Parts: sequence; structure tokens; C-alpha cells
Amino acid sequence: GLRLRICHGKPVTQVTWHGRGDYLAVVLATQGHAQVLIHQLSRRRSQSPFHRSHGQVQRVAFHPSRPFLLVASQRSIRLYHLLRQELTKKLMPNRKWVSSLAVHPAGDNIICGSYDSKLVWFDLDLSTKPYRVLRHHKKALRAVAFHPRYPLFASGSDDGTVIICHGMVYNDLLQNPLLVPVKVLKGHMMTRDLGVLDVIFHPTQPWVFSSGADGTIRLFS
Repeated sequence: GLRLRICHGKPVTQVTWHGRGDYLAVVLATQGHAQVLIHQLSRRRSQSPFHRSHGQVQRVAFHPSRPFLLVASQRSIRLYHLLRQELTKKLMPNRKWVSSLAVHPAGDNIICGSYDSKLVWFDLDLSTKPYRVLRHHKKALRAVAFHPRYPLFASGSDDGTVIICHGMVYNDLLQNPLLVPVKVLKGHMMTRDLGVLDVIFHPTQPWVFSSGADGTIRLFS
């Protein structure tokens, strides 16, 4: 049955879970510092972690192993230390408008998609500027995702395709990640100039799910 109901004053545009399952973060369609809220289920407590706004928040993500929250606004990605309540790093994608965000399971690399059809890869140990900019799609990117176990990442776009890339991250910090496009997946029908709206990998299998503006969810294996 219904265990918990959390009511928000504005529409919710994103919900993401912390890896341990006790916290979840939501993004609200509003202005100001209250765009991001963090809910703790065990204590039934909610908080707004920021006191001021740095632009319209697009996506947020928890770091898989460290107490960091990544917040993507239209022009930048900020890395906040939740325990110290301070800004740790500011990443500059140099894109017109960031649309999506995903963190590598190891935690040292980040990808983000943009509405100007680019995918940007950041190596957090290397620089606050992009390591690589991939230009595989023809239209706006709506979603990006890493596979939890396999060295794969995916991007979904308004061109109706999902592109799977091999992204190998090495344990040797001196060796740069290897990024190679693998497959272009087609199947979604264009609807009102919108294509693929979201992508997510299966937690253990080499499968990817995509949802489209055509009202369908498709599984590619």
C-alpha cells in the first residue's frame, strides 16, 4: 500500500535516488534556491540544500561513493559536498543548454547532454573543462546514461535514435578513458519534433530501455 506521500508546491521534473536508498533528490519547476529538495525517508525529513540560485536547474545526481551532489544548470555543472555544505568544483561544458547528466559508477567521470546535439565527457581528475565532445546526434539530446557494470554509455536524442558507446575507464590514472561509438539504435517514431525522451540500462544485463514521444518504451539487447 501507500507508505509515504510527499507533497510539493511546484511540479516535479526529476526524481533521483541515493545509492543507499535512504535519500532522494527532486527538482522542481520553479525559480530561486528552492529548485532542489533532498528527502530523507528514515527520519521523514526534507531540506533545501542551497541558499541561492545559480540558474535554472536541469538535472541532479548523487555521487555513487562520496557525499557529493551534482547539479546541472543550463550552462554549468556544480559539484557540492553535502557534509561540508560547500561548492567543491564547477564544470564548464561550454554548451548552450545542458539537458541531461549521468555519473560513471566509479565516480571519476561524468557525461552530460545538451540541446545543441552534443555529448560532453568530463574527467574529474583531469580538468574542469571537457575531456571529449561527441557529435554523433543530429538533434537535441534528452537523456544520457551509464551502464552500472559494463563499460557502456548511451544517449537519446530528438533525432529518434539511441547511440551506444564503449567507454572504458582505466584504473591507471595516467591513462585517459577510451570512447568508441558502437551502435545506433532506431525504432522510435518522431512525434511533434520529439524523439527519445529517456534512456536507462538494465542493472545487470547488457540491455537498454528507451522511452519516446511516440508513447512507447522499447528494449534493445
